[in-house]
Amino acid sequence: MLTTTHDTEEIIERVAALDIGKAELMCCARVPDEDHPGRRLQEVQPYPTLTRSVLGLSDRLRCLGVTRVVMEATSDYWKPVFYLLEAAGFETWLVNAKDVKHLPGRPKTDKLDAVWLCKVAERQMLRPSFVPAPPIRQLRDLTRYRADLVAARTAEKQRVEKLLEDACIKVSSVVADIFGVSGRDMLAALAAGERNPKALAQLARRSMRAKITVLEEAFTGHFTGHHAFLLQTMLGRVDAISADIAALDDRIAAQAAPLADAIARLDEIPGISLASAYVILAEIGTDMTRFPTAGHLASWARVAPGITESAGKKKGKGSTGHGNAYLAAVLGNAAAGAAKTETYLGEKYRRIARRRGSKRAIVALGRSILVIVSLGDLGVGLAKARK
Repeated sequence: MLTTTHDTEEIIERVAALDIGKAELMCCARVPDEDHPGRRLQEVQPYPTLTRSVLGLSDRLRCLGVTRVVMEATSDYWKPVFYLLEAAGFETWLVNAKDVKHLPGRPKTDKLDAVWLCKVAERQMLRPSFVPAPPIRQLRDLTRYRADLVAARTAEKQRVEKLLEDACIKVSSVVADIFGVSGRDMLAALAAGERNPKALAQLARRSMRAKITVLEEAFTGHFTGHHAFLLQTMLGRVDAISADIAALDDRIAAQAAPLADAIARLDEIPGISLASAYVILAEIGTDMTRFPTAGHLASWARVAPGITESAGKKKGKGSTGHGNAYLAAVLGNAAAGAAKTETYLGEKYRRIARRRGSKRAIVALGRSILVIVSLGDLGVGLAKARK
């Protein structure tokens, strides 16, 4: 029985494709041949990736009447070209290189790659990758840099713990967080030259004072001037990174101010904090129409199990694959937080965890959170802000 499909066989009449490198790009433009109906004209030219050259490319494509420009996601080299052509008014598509595999047995050069990409693009055999609008891109730069700084600070804190172990200082076995209020005071005194275990233990505050005797034993070690120099340097690094993170937090809040309504909607979801809401908005944007269904968004974010079927049998372990690491991290944290609540999400986690384990339950909960996010009209906040 024949059924109607949603495929379109329309040929993009005027299209260009770019094979981008660090210093040079190869542009292939294909347009209709007015003198010979049904045939195509093709132009392949190299351009430097400098700003003036890209603007010259933009003028040339405009003269040819090109409406869509397609390029592969090559490292970060695509970004300046994409942004300049986007600002010039072209319909710019960023595509996954896996979707444009070169046919085996054919020579592979920059020119041939550009021609092949252009031919595939004009027949609409490609899907554009998600590239958010400039305001969301700026928010994404800030939130991603913040995540990188948090990781760098965590690494520095781990170096401090390794240094203390090297000096036979076992305070991390007694204090849960050596960078808490009491632990930080103890480390500062240790780096400043204090070596008396009793004096260091007396810096404990509140409930930790019940562990003074154990702390005295933990601070009995072989802490030398060499260790003090390294500890002082590491503590300075931690403080500097913390100051940078605080400055980033202020900048992120200012950048996300026009999206206050969307952030408030996200903050109502169990497990999602204010910082998580910033990251989610930065990674998926506010326009949910970009994803036809919630399932498309979950698949794009790689929180939906992949399906591999052959000869009627499903193969593989149903893994989700590698997706957006920043979004995956924040969804995992949100899922872990929601799992502890007395809500539908918390009950769902406990139900799945009993049958399939905690790891699979966290992935399933992250997918549910993303579905809830996609069903909310996050674009309302952006629309109101623009008004």
